[in-house]
Amino acid sequence: MDQSFLSNLEPPRFETSRPFLIAGLGVRYSCETSAGIPMLWQRFGPYIGNIPGETGDVAYGVCVNGDDAGNFDYVAGVEVADFSELPKEFFRVRVPAQKYAVFAHREHISTIRRTVNTIWNKWLPASGHEVADAPEFERYGPEFDPRSGNGGLEIWIPVKG
Repeated sequence: MDQSFLSNLEPPRFETSRPFLIAGLGVRYSCETSAGIPMLWQRFGPYIGNIPGETGDVAYGVCVNGDDAGNFDYVAGVEVADFSELPKEFFRVRVPAQKYAVFAHREHISTIRRTVNTIWNKWLPASGHEVADAPEFERYGPEFDPRSGNGGLEIWIPVKG
């Protein structure tokens, strides 16, 4: 994993999310194996636009079920209206209404690890905020181009308060 830091992390905005449902493909990763996440997105790509109950034009990379050893489930997914009629292999994640620190990642997707490392290991300890027990996610809006890896995205970190 890229252990370097950004020298100019943009300050986050704070936003309370509405509750929503995410469905997609998921795999359990560790910090050492998280380089496999792009392959998960390649597997998930053909499903986008063809998922029962899919809503909107945003994709999500959701981290859930983290443990003290650094393992977590990563779900490449989309918002759905409900969980009925989904393919059986799909993971299902309920994102509750929650306060988030929202960070912009404007560089190429290949540099996301450096941004995430800076958020967790520099910004968070210095911020006075505590992480809440809720999903963390990447939000890929319509401006993101999955073919080029450009267009930017947002990283949503759940915080208490």
